[in-house]
Amino acid sequence: MNRNILPVGLASAVVGCGAAVGVVEAFDLGGGHTTTVVQQAPLAAVADAKAGTALTARDIYKQDAPGVVFVRSQVVQKTQTPFDFGLPQERRGEATGSGFVTAADGTILTNAHVVNGATKVTVQFQNNKTVTAKVVGKDESTDLAVLKVDPGGLALRPLRLGDSTTVQVGDPTIAIGNPFGLERTLTTGVVSATRRTIQAPDGFTIDGVIQTDAAINPGNSGGPLIDAAGRVIGVNSQIETGGTQGGGNVGIGFAVPIDTAKRIVPQLKKSGRVERGYLGISSITIDSSLSDLNLPVAHGALVQSVQPGSPAAGAGIRAGDIQAQLNGQQIQLGGDIITAIDGKKVVSKDDVSNAVTAKKQGDKVTLTILRAGKRKSVQVTLANRPTQILPGQP
Repeated sequence: MNRNILPVGLASAVVGCGAAVGVVEAFDLGGGHTTTVVQQAPLAAVADAKAGTALTARDIYKQDAPGVVFVRSQVVQKTQTPFDFGLPQERRGEATGSGFVTAADGTILTNAHVVNGATKVTVQFQNNKTVTAKVVGKDESTDLAVLKVDPGGLALRPLRLGDSTTVQVGDPTIAIGNPFGLERTLTTGVVSATRRTIQAPDGFTIDGVIQTDAAINPGNSGGPLIDAAGRVIGVNSQIETGGTQGGGNVGIGFAVPIDTAKRIVPQLKKSGRVERGYLGISSITIDSSLSDLNLPVAHGALVQSVQPGSPAAGAGIRAGDIQAQLNGQQIQLGGDIITAIDGKKVVSKDDVSNAVTAKKQGDKVTLTILRAGKRKSVQVTLANRPTQILPGQP
C-alpha cells in the first residue's frame, strides 16, 4: 500500500522575486480571536480518579485550551540553482504549528519540525498575548522540541501529563491545536491503534506511536492529544493523507507518546540535545501474529538486518537470510532472536530500542540471543547514534 505521510506543521515561504518555496492558502483572521469546536464523535463522560468528577469534551476544552499555544517560526532556507552562479540564496518563510505548556516556569513542548531552521520563534496564548520563545533543545529522532518563554506577566496553565503506556484501542481522545491557523480548534475521536511506527524527520523511526481518528490537520503539529480525564497522552505529529490533494485529514493521525517526551525532555532542557546509544540493527516483534512461523519463543525481537560497520556487526549479531511472507508482510527468518538485554526480558522490538537509546556511546550491553536453537550471551559496546539515517541503514 502506498502511504502518504505528512508532518502536520503548516509552512509557507516567499522570496524577493516572488517565487514560492511552499504554497499554502492564506487565511485572513481579521486580527480577531478565532475558536472553532468540531464535535466529531460523542465523548463519554469519564471519571477523573484524582478530581472525582466526570469530564465532558467541553470541560476538557475549558481546562486545557488555555495551555495550548500557537507557534510561529521564522525560517531561513539556503538553496542554490544553476542561475545563482554558485552563490547560495536565502529564502525566508514562516512555519506554524501548535504547542502546549508543561510547567509554570514557561516550558512549552512542540514538534521539532515546527521549529527546524527557525531564526525566531514566537508563541501566542489564548488571550492573543504573543511573546518570543527560545528553542531550548530539539530532537529530530522523536520529532520533539522544548521551548521556553519568560513566565513573567503570563497566566500559564500547564497541562497535566498522562501515561501513554496505559492507552488502549477504543479510548476516547481529544486533540486541541491550530489547524490551518484556526486557533485552539478541538476535535474528538478514539485511539484507533497503538504501537505504530512512523518516520522521524532525521529518517529514523519513532516507535510506540498512538494512532487516532480525531481530526488532525496541518497546523496541529506539536499540539496535545488528550485522554478523557484531560491528561496529555501524546504529541500530535503526522497524518496519513491517503494521497488526498492538499494533505487534509482522512481520519488517520499519529501522536508521539507522552512517555517518550517525559524521557527526553530532561535531556533537552539540560544540554539541548539527546545522546543515544547505537546498536545498528532492525528487528520485528515476536508475538501471536507470528505464531504460524513456529518460532522457538513466543516473545522477543527477531533481527531482520544488521548495518555493516555497526556495533552489532562487530559483535557478530546475525540477520536472517530466509525470506518469508506472512499476512502481506515480508519477514527475514533465520536470524538471531534477542530475548533479553542486560538480563531484562525483551517482549518486543521496542524493548530493544528503548534499552539501547537509553545508553550512550561507549556503554556496554549484554544481549541474550537464540541462535539455531542455542542460547548465548553477546556483549556489545555501543556507538553514538548518527544524526541522520544513512542509505541502506535500518
